[in-house]
Amino acid sequence: MDWGRWVSSLVGHRERPTLKPANGHPLKIGYVSSDFCQHTVGLFIKDVLGAHDRALVEVYTYHSSAGFDWVTKIVQENSHFRNVSRLDDLQLASQIENDGIDILIDLSGHTKGSRLTAFALRPAPVLISWLGYFATTGLPCMDAVLLDAGHVTPETQLNFSEQILLINPCRFYYEPVSWAVDQPITPLPALHNGYVTFGSFNNTSKLNESVYDVWSKILLSVKNSRLLLKWRTFVDPEVVRFVKGKFSSRGVDPSNIQLECASFHADLFKEYAKVDIALDPFPFTGGLTSCEALWMGLPIVTLPQSRVISRQTSTIMNTIGYLETIAVNEADYVAKAIDIAANLEKLSLTRSSMRQKMQVSSLMDLNGFAKNLENTLIDYYKLIEKNGSNPNGN
Repeated sequence: MDWGRWVSSLVGHRERPTLKPANGHPLKIGYVSSDFCQHTVGLFIKDVLGAHDRALVEVYTYHSSAGFDWVTKIVQENSHFRNVSRLDDLQLASQIENDGIDILIDLSGHTKGSRLTAFALRPAPVLISWLGYFATTGLPCMDAVLLDAGHVTPETQLNFSEQILLINPCRFYYEPVSWAVDQPITPLPALHNGYVTFGSFNNTSKLNESVYDVWSKILLSVKNSRLLLKWRTFVDPEVVRFVKGKFSSRGVDPSNIQLECASFHADLFKEYAKVDIALDPFPFTGGLTSCEALWMGLPIVTLPQSRVISRQTSTIMNTIGYLETIAVNEADYVAKAIDIAANLEKLSLTRSSMRQKMQVSSLMDLNGFAKNLENTLIDYYKLIEKNGSNPNGN
């Protein structure tokens, strides 16, 4: 929050721009991101942009990266697309003002390519943070952060300068990429391997001592089990030695740890044929990675904690109605992994039915999600219109 106060002190106090009557025109919604590409954010939002009801909202996108790929093309086709990669923050704010944006949504937070300083200039009446970040922006002028009930605990508001605005049941919409749509669910590998393979395709930066402790206990408890980790950093022999050493020091045979470097995304889905059960790191859990593992039929053992970032996988699993492997503490995490590995018949049934659970859930209801998002944003805009700068009316 200190950063937000510091930036605000540099740009000075900015009054909220005048709100146009919400019932008089479709609201102009602007999305700002450097990740309108084959990135987690781009993949999550590309279809939502096209599903917006044009009678209710007019969609603008501000792409702050020079990169352009197939996802960018979809974003471009589904919005008034602005490539703002060469604009400084003052110029970006001016562009947003000229477009007459009513609700401006940041999709980056404090990540690479962030344009939060432009938000500090308050170029639109309503400013909202969503999707691309897991913590507060710290900007006093940022009105709200879009979360869901699954990501919120009693402590959450204490960690955000923004008002928490709920979109339920989940703040994510998932649509598998085209090459995953028809990717077949393979038979449970344990049935022909003769041992259970646990796996995680998450960023290695999410690994920590607690994760090594818990995963080692699982491997030592499930006879002959293996662990497959896959991430681009495993191309580095030093990283491989370091991670294997973490397990070895906890009594795990290094030969039971398989570390693979990155694959093309299309090939990555085929790699799930090697894994029986997915293990979620904590406290930084999976997001898109979890959706993809579930799509390929894998149950995920996860441990939600108090922070927003630790509750992504559990919220996704709640949304699709699969609660069996959501743990309450580290000991429960180990116990759930052991229990599910002990019943291969049930695990095989889970593998064959998980995709259907996703398909019939609200996680993959595009029109329902877009409508819910629009209603949430429009209602919030009207609330600020009614109550002025304080949307709570206090």
